Amino acid sequence: MTGARIAGFLLALALAGCGRHAGQSPEEAAAAAADAAMAGEESARFAAAPPPAPAKMLAPPRGTFLAYEHDASVRLPGADIPAHLAAVRDACQEARFGDCAVLQITQRGDPYPGGEITVRTAPAGVEALLKLAGEGGEIAERSTNAEDLAQQVADTRLTQARLENEHARLLEYQRRGDLKVADLLTLSQRLAEIESGLQVARQDAAQQQRRIDTQRLTINFQAIGTEQRRSELGQAFSETGAIFTGSVAWVVRFIAGVLPPAILGLALLWVARAWWRRRRRRAG
Repeated sequence: MTGARIAGFLLALALAGCGRHAGQSPEEAAAAAADAAMAGEESARFAAAPPPAPAKMLAPPRGTFLAYEHDASVRLPGADIPAHLAAVRDACQEARFGDCAVLQITQRGDPYPGGEITVRTAPAGVEALLKLAGEGGEIAERSTNAEDLAQQVADTRLTQARLENEHARLLEYQRRGDLKVADLLTLSQRLAEIESGLQVARQDAAQQQRRIDTQRLTINFQAIGTEQRRSELGQAFSETGAIFTGSVAWVVRFIAGVLPPAILGLALLWVARAWWRRRRRRAG
């Protein structure tokens, strides 16, 4: 008898005894005891039932060859960005949420604090890393896209099968004892080329399988809007001197470029007017 049945039986006995003390008939007490036993079994079964399984992570359907890539933007206070960036990096390197590798990481300080990290992780690690990155902030933007590698996988498998078959045939031909030295040299050279091609095909197949089994995740950390505007205002003030100097330099360059032609033009105008006056005097 299981634990649930024992509990139901004891509960039935207790209710039966209470029924007799309350003046119930033996038949009514037995019926109440049977109902109580069934209720006890139902309660025990629901209490022992396991919790519902979590929702499945985004993964390629069976029989497909999809490589998923995720991009997300996280807004945080500027002072918290380095700590969150380091937390995501450490969680990936420690494989806390499954197989994971850091592909690229950058960090920016004042006046525009921010950072970006790109990882390749197991499907279950995408949501976990995003949750870790967004603690204390918000996920402002997120996008997901998938590349279908079915044709690439098929081409790689076809190339690998063709090279393996050719390699096997050449090995059988090499075992013959009536081959000339020149034929053996040619055969050995061809076998080396096939083995090199097989190595490349196997590497391509492994890379394609890794892109299918894992997912690329890029998280961009940005400072919240008020800090961003404050940083832009401070940057504008800090650039005031450079802007003023640049404007003065532009004016100097403009004057230096315009002044010589202007002087030459005035001189030519003065000569022309003098010649015109002299001509009028002679004509008068």
